[in-house]
Amino acid sequence: MESLLATAAARRPLPQGGIILAATPLGDPLDASIRLIDALGSADVIAAEDTRRTRALADALGIQIQALVLSNFDHNENDRASQLVNFAREGKRVLVVTDAGMPSVSDPGFPVVQAAYEASVPVTCLPGPSAVPTSLALSGLGVGKFAFVGFAPRKDGARRTFFSTFLDATHATCFFESPHRLADTLGIAAEVMGGDRPAAVCRELTKRFEEVKRGTLGELAEWAAEGVKGEISVVIEGRTEAIAVDPEQLVDKVEAKVADGQRLKDACGEVAQQTGASKRELYEAVLAQRNG
Repeated sequence: MESLLATAAARRPLPQGGIILAATPLGDPLDASIRLIDALGSADVIAAEDTRRTRALADALGIQIQALVLSNFDHNENDRASQLVNFAREGKRVLVVTDAGMPSVSDPGFPVVQAAYEASVPVTCLPGPSAVPTSLALSGLGVGKFAFVGFAPRKDGARRTFFSTFLDATHATCFFESPHRLADTLGIAAEVMGGDRPAAVCRELTKRFEEVKRGTLGELAEWAAEGVKGEISVVIEGRTEAIAVDPEQLVDKVEAKVADGQRLKDACGEVAQQTGASKRELYEAVLAQRNG
């Protein structure tokens, strides 16, 4: 190990007076890179999402942290960014880590990167584990093209709009979700995108109870209703071919929304989003049917 650390340090020495983003293991500490181990032991300042988890990781790797360890999480990272950049300006080696995966990818880290670039402070990255490519690889779905869209919205209406956006996308969609919202989210996804759309739920990646559940959105919604625990990511396969939508077949759906109090144009827009139909053609089909 010592020779590997020496080799890593010699090949690409970590910058003094800079910000270092480092990916941390999703679960298994042995996924830590040699460069992360070197950085944990040699940093002057460590900005951690959860200081206890970072110290636990260091203990699991046999590393004695000498750095000043500061919390850097969702509710304080904007204020913390300037402090970390000032440390770097003073010549200190500042390491930024999260609980698992890559900083700034749906985790703390972006504000300090932005502040560092604005202050002309060097920024580098130690690549490593990330739940997104791990989930995509394990999904067994067509993921040659994909979009990672962070966490799914919490409110039902926002979730419906969220999934409508990807209804006709030919790329896979990957997002994070909390276990207690998973069943409802998958149920809404099935309603909007179709219950037969292939998908995968990846749970507790690299940990003892790792599980990848594959099936259709409808099947996965039923499975999740029984209760799911752990860190969750979802992959939904993209539409494999464009499906022609006949606006005339959707007129009744629009009229039902109008009867519930929606304006015609709003109803057409919502149905168009849900089905992939043209809003203009749908509007014209409604008027044509009304005019008999």
